[in-house]
Amino acid sequence: MQRLVLSCCTVASLLVAREAAAACPTGVTWPAADWPEALVRGPTADAADDYLFTLTGRDEDRKGIRTDGVVIVHRGRIVYERYARGYARHNRHLAWSVSKSFLNAMVGVGVGRGALTVDDSICDHYDPGPELCDVTVGDLLDWGSGIDWNEGYEDDPYYLSSVIAMLYGIGSGDMAAFVASQGLAETPGTVYRYSSGDSVLLSAVLASALGPGLAGDYPWEFVFDPIGMTSAMFERDLAGTYVGSSYVYATPRDLARFGYLALREGCWAGEQLLPEGWIAASTQPNPSFQVGESYDHFLRDGDAVPGRHWWLNLPVPDLAHERRWPAAPPDTFAGLGHWGQTIFVIPSADLVLVRTADDREAGFDQNRYLELALALAAEDSP
Repeated sequence: MQRLVLSCCTVASLLVAREAAAACPTGVTWPAADWPEALVRGPTADAADDYLFTLTGRDEDRKGIRTDGVVIVHRGRIVYERYARGYARHNRHLAWSVSKSFLNAMVGVGVGRGALTVDDSICDHYDPGPELCDVTVGDLLDWGSGIDWNEGYEDDPYYLSSVIAMLYGIGSGDMAAFVASQGLAETPGTVYRYSSGDSVLLSAVLASALGPGLAGDYPWEFVFDPIGMTSAMFERDLAGTYVGSSYVYATPRDLARFGYLALREGCWAGEQLLPEGWIAASTQPNPSFQVGESYDHFLRDGDAVPGRHWWLNLPVPDLAHERRWPAAPPDTFAGLGHWGQTIFVIPSADLVLVRTADDREAGFDQNRYLELALALAAEDSP
C-alpha cells in the first residue's frame, strides 16, 4: 500500500532545517543542578496566572481548569513558574501518557547503541507468539502494530477497554503478555491506532533487546541520570516491565529537562545522547498514520497528528487535518498525557512548556496556553 506525500513543502523544509542543526549546539544554556531563572513579570505573566490558575469549578467536584504546576523555559532559563492545589516545585507528578515520549527516547538510545533497529521484528527480541512476528519495532513506535486494541477511558464502558484491563485488571500482572494475547486486527504497519498496549509491548521488547545487564536500569542510564532528572520514577508491572505507556513520575522542572533534551535534538551539554536525526524522524507524521484509511478509522476528532510517540502541529491537507494548535508554529511538538499533562517543545521559539494538572473534563484551551507562552517568550529580551 502506498503512503501519502504529506504537506511536502512544510514537512521537507522543517526536516532540512532541523537536520542541518543536528550536531550538538554550542553557545546555549544548559541547566546544571538546577535551572537558571529569568522570570518575566508584568501583564502577560498576570494573564497567564489568571488563565492557568483560576479555578473555574469546585475543586472537590473535579471540574474546570485544575492546573497543578507550570514551568516555561525560554533560551534555557525558566521565565515562568507557578504551582497550586498543594503542589510545589519539589513534588513529583504522574506524567500519564507523556511517558510514551520518554519511551521513544529510551528506544532511541537503544538503537544508537546497536541493541535493536526500528526494522527489527519484535520476535527478534521478545516472544509474543508467532502471529505477531510481522510487527516491527517501528510499527510499535507508530502505534501501528495492528494489534486488536480499544484505548477507552472513563467515557467508555470499562469492560470494553483494553487499556483499563491492562493497567488495572486481568492484564496488570504481565502487561506485555496481555497485549500480545489480543492478536491482530489489521496488517502491521498499515493502520494507525493509538494504543497504550503498543507502548507497553515496545517497553518489553526494548528490555529484552538490552539483556539482563541493562533491563532494570536503562531508564536511568539512558535518560534520567544524563540529564539530571533526580526526581524521576518509573513504575514496573509484576513481570518487571516498565509501564512505558503511563507511569513516569517527575517534578515539572525535571519534566522540562526532558523537553529541553528534545528541543536540543537529543543533545545534552555537548553530548549526543540520542542518535543524530532521531528527534527529527520522530516528529514527522509516522509511517502507519500516512496510510489514508488510518485517519478515517482511528484518528479521533481534535487530535494532533501522531509522530513516533510524539504529537505534531503539522497540517495534513490530504487527510483534511488542520494544525492542532494554530497559535503555535508548525514545528511545535508535544508529549501529551491524560488529565492535562503536557510537555510542549517549540524549536523555532527556543521554548519548552510543562504543565501538570488534573483536568477531568474538557475546557482547557491548549492553543490559548501556547499563545500566552509565546507572548512571555517575546517579552524575555535577549
